[in-house]
Amino acid sequence: MNVTASALTTQRLRMDVISSNMANSNTTRAVFENGEWQPYKRKSVMVQEKGEGFTSFLKTEMNKSKTGDGVTVSGIIEDESPGELLYDPSHTDANEEGYVRLPNVDPLREMVDLMSATRSYEANVTVFNANKSIMMRALQIGKS
Repeated sequence: MNVTASALTTQRLRMDVISSNMANSNTTRAVFENGEWQPYKRKSVMVQEKGEGFTSFLKTEMNKSKTGDGVTVSGIIEDESPGELLYDPSHTDANEEGYVRLPNVDPLREMVDLMSATRSYEANVTVFNANKSIMMRALQIGKS
């Protein structure tokens, strides 16, 4: 159950970060750096396994029964790729040539990532409920 709970927490954070990316997909003034405003930079969640790696886990599993530790978020990183330039001299954030640097957020990519995170979350809820059901049945067997 702890492994599934860690996956649920991680997928929920992924959904939150994706929502933030979508909400800021048009934000041209996110950070004030070097005397000027910079557009929002797309963020993504870096996930890694908790505890030992798979190889060492497999070797120790041959001798004992231990479950994995699940996953954890190792960090939230910003995508450093430049955003698209849009020619709009009337925009308040336009440079001397009349171009505005837009955020590097692609709504289509964000929707695909959101669907992936949602499906992973739903799959982990199913695993959690199945595990809970198995444990309840084991308790009922013990009562008999």
